[in-house]
Amino acid sequence: MTQPTVSLSSEVARFRDRSETVRLGVVALSSDLTTEPDFATIFAPADVAVHVSRVRNANPTTPANLRKMAGRLTEAASLLVDGVPLGAIYYSCTSASVVIGDAEVAASINAARPGVPVVTPSGAARQAFAALGARRIALLTPYTIETTEPMAAYFAANGFDVTACACLGIEDDRDMAHVTAETIVAAARAVDTPEAEAIFISCTALPAAGVAASIEAATGKPVVTSNQAGAWALARHAGLADFRPAGFGRLFDLPMAPGATGAAA
Repeated sequence: MTQPTVSLSSEVARFRDRSETVRLGVVALSSDLTTEPDFATIFAPADVAVHVSRVRNANPTTPANLRKMAGRLTEAASLLVDGVPLGAIYYSCTSASVVIGDAEVAASINAARPGVPVVTPSGAARQAFAALGARRIALLTPYTIETTEPMAAYFAANGFDVTACACLGIEDDRDMAHVTAETIVAAARAVDTPEAEAIFISCTALPAAGVAASIEAATGKPVVTSNQAGAWALARHAGLADFRPAGFGRLFDLPMAPGATGAAA
């Protein structure tokens, strides 16, 4: 015989302080295989919850296909844990942030989540180089030349000297997610030049964050990757000034410059 359900007194339930957990939002591509595991590893030592929404994208990763995401960002951001405060929101696509524009990305996401800091990988990389004091950079991407050239132009337009630029010629971000660590390290060493003060490895799909420290050891120069810089900027915007996960490069030892944003120039 089934017994009737009993409603316990509301005094039985106890809730922990909701402010104890820092919550971050991520708008990832529908085909992204890398950002979630990267962030799960990077933020593992901290009481940080990463909430992910997805935006429809199309391969190959041409500028034309990347630009199509612009009109979908507000809806994707609106699906991020409705009614729950977020410390910052990350749009996890470097090449699309460059093609669409950091400021437009931020405006589209803020249309759904007003007042929340928006971090793009390209904007986070600029802030990372500012923190590192680097203006001359070597640039590596997994993209084709067509998609890489706007990336080099973006950094040049923002006052950086791109001393060398190389790409792996891959069209599909799902293939980029399976590039080996050995390939990334070798390619980063190959693109480095004596003039470069730092190396930027672009693309949130490329599993480069975990080898940043290895490349720094091999080259003696700071290394910035898309998801590493994005996680650093998110943490700093969310008030995690002392968050320093081991094994992801020297960037996490640094604060963000006062007044810096992860988005618009």
